[in-house]
Amino acid sequence: MRLDLVDMRLDPGDFLFQCPDPRVKLLDRNRVQILLLELVERISGLAREEVFEVHCVASVDPPRGQVNKPPHVSSSIPAKMQAVVAPQPDGAEELALVERPVPRPGAGEVLVRVAAAGVNRPDILQRRGLYPPPPGAPDVLGLEIAGEVVEAGEGAEALVGQQVCALVPGGGYAEYCAAPAGTCLPVPASLTVNEAAAMPETLFTVWSNLFERGFAADGDTVLVHGGTSGIGTMAIALGNLFGLRVIVTCGTDEKCRRAQEIGAAVAINYKDQDFVAEIAALTGGKGVQVVLDMVGGDYVPRNLACLADDGRHVSIAFQRGATTQLTIPDLMRRRLMLTGSTLRPRSVEFKTMVADEIARTVWPYAEGGHLRPIIDSTFPLAEAAKAHARMEKGEHVGKIVLEVGS
Repeated sequence: MRLDLVDMRLDPGDFLFQCPDPRVKLLDRNRVQILLLELVERISGLAREEVFEVHCVASVDPPRGQVNKPPHVSSSIPAKMQAVVAPQPDGAEELALVERPVPRPGAGEVLVRVAAAGVNRPDILQRRGLYPPPPGAPDVLGLEIAGEVVEAGEGAEALVGQQVCALVPGGGYAEYCAAPAGTCLPVPASLTVNEAAAMPETLFTVWSNLFERGFAADGDTVLVHGGTSGIGTMAIALGNLFGLRVIVTCGTDEKCRRAQEIGAAVAINYKDQDFVAEIAALTGGKGVQVVLDMVGGDYVPRNLACLADDGRHVSIAFQRGATTQLTIPDLMRRRLMLTGSTLRPRSVEFKTMVADEIARTVWPYAEGGHLRPIIDSTFPLAEAAKAHARMEKGEHVGKIVLEVGS
């Protein structure tokens, strides 16, 4: 069956909301078209990514016979670049600085001369051979970058010369990186290039999971594990901007102190305190509306014990194990929702949709100087191994950044 592109503008009334909700307003965009997956299927609730896909105009296939235009180039670009890869062909985990061809952007993509790249835990898992890049992604590590757009494929020419930060499926630990134009955000004057490089991965992850899948809303109390990680510090920052009471767990008293300095309402030392009992005391026995969990394993039933009725549990990692045991009648009786997601393998169209929502709703706070990441430390690209060692030691607070360009 042929699927036609239908131009639609969504309104809160389409979802039977009694008053406008800012997360629904995010769907009202001029630059997108909605591809109906089934012409006879009604759009139901807010599970929009399951019912339709949102495409930027540049992603539509050109008419038959049309020849793609050559990439737009703004400056001289070398043929080779320095990049960091792992694991090695022999399976060794050591990071290696190698010479690679500079990638070329395709339609709807840009080439960024990388000034800085963020370091994230998935990079460490990839180095260990536990998290291979998705199909089509380079084996060069790195999921977020910042720098200048120096070349553009068809449909993205307007970005040439601009300073951007971008979420990428890989390739960030390099002097040049190809990025989807739809996942680029302009670097505001209020942020340094290192700060901009430290934003995309955690910002996209927290926004799409805590606010979209977890439906966190003004006045909610949420529990976030790993309070001083990149994810944790971003969750604290966004929570404060959007009216959440953020309770976090940390592994030391010093990290608890830092988390509260950053803006957490309460920080619980999980090594000395039972976080389930602490949550009960802090909420008067009612529990929290959302748990953002990166621990998994035996933490899951304890997290569920922290939830209020109708609460939402959102999993984004499973550092303590991929399996757990649950009491199903308790989920039914209390109407709990278990969900989760992984960002890296999602489609460019989905990530573009998230970027558009962030650009409209969150990025003005960054532009105004009210949202910035916590930077723990920076390392030169050639010392990526030291950056990984810093993260694996577990003593960092906030983001670790690689400085790539001069």
